[in-house]
Amino acid sequence: MADPVSDDTELQRWYPAPAKLNLFLHVVGRRPDGYHELQTVFRFIDHGDRLRIRVRPDSRIVRGNDVPGLPAADDLTIRAAQLLRARYGVKAGAEICLEKRLPMGGGLGGGSSDAATVLIVLNRLWGLDLPVSALAPLAVELGADVPVFVCGENAFGEGIGEKLTPIELPPAWYVVLIPPVAVPTASIFGDPQLTRDSNRMTMSAFFAGGLRNDLEPVVCRLYPAIKDHLDWLRRHGPAWLTGSGACVFASFSQELEARQVFAARPPHMQGFVARGLDHHPLREMILGSRQAG
Repeated sequence: MADPVSDDTELQRWYPAPAKLNLFLHVVGRRPDGYHELQTVFRFIDHGDRLRIRVRPDSRIVRGNDVPGLPAADDLTIRAAQLLRARYGVKAGAEICLEKRLPMGGGLGGGSSDAATVLIVLNRLWGLDLPVSALAPLAVELGADVPVFVCGENAFGEGIGEKLTPIELPPAWYVVLIPPVAVPTASIFGDPQLTRDSNRMTMSAFFAGGLRNDLEPVVCRLYPAIKDHLDWLRRHGPAWLTGSGACVFASFSQELEARQVFAARPPHMQGFVARGLDHHPLREMILGSRQAG
């Protein structure tokens, strides 16, 4: 184990925690443990939260700021740091400042991305230099969406989302709308009307189109505001729910078209325009971990 990093550059640096979109989502079965078997494609976008993380000389894991609506006890970034520290016997601590831009309960993977950034960054700052293969099991313990952020590549996901195959995606711009509701994922997966027997999709079938999100009918039935946002977006082309919602999105090949559609939205609809990324912004740090393995 190398010495912890604590230079001035690291103390001042903000680390990105990008959002993800589920370009499709099929529920293909249910496991004996109650978890659902899924298929999806994860795409990173250039909009997200950001974190400042510094090493503490003592063993404490603390938040450096309050996050409205997110008690420290529920903060996945704290859990991620505590898990990494306990699993590898780290003596140092960490202070984590979280700047939230992504809505909670929005299906954009904000909390999962935040936790993954903590694992990636503290792996370096604490001098662990663990390979991704060592971080991935910790990511699964923290949540089904955390592994893709730790692996750092857009991916075709299976299992509960932890079985990942890197995928190359064409350039795209996205209009993302944020309905004024938070969707509890567990309640959607527990709904008796949820489709749980979709046919498995191949990667080639994904590129052929005709995509859908199996959670959408349940979500739109329970949350009319989400249906309204989705219906408006579909006036401009295909649009989808991401994850279990609440956010919805449409894809465009050109930035100008995406910005024109976004500008035409009704005044009560909030959201943003984002570019699709080829990989996680912390890719070089992640690659360093891969090389260490």
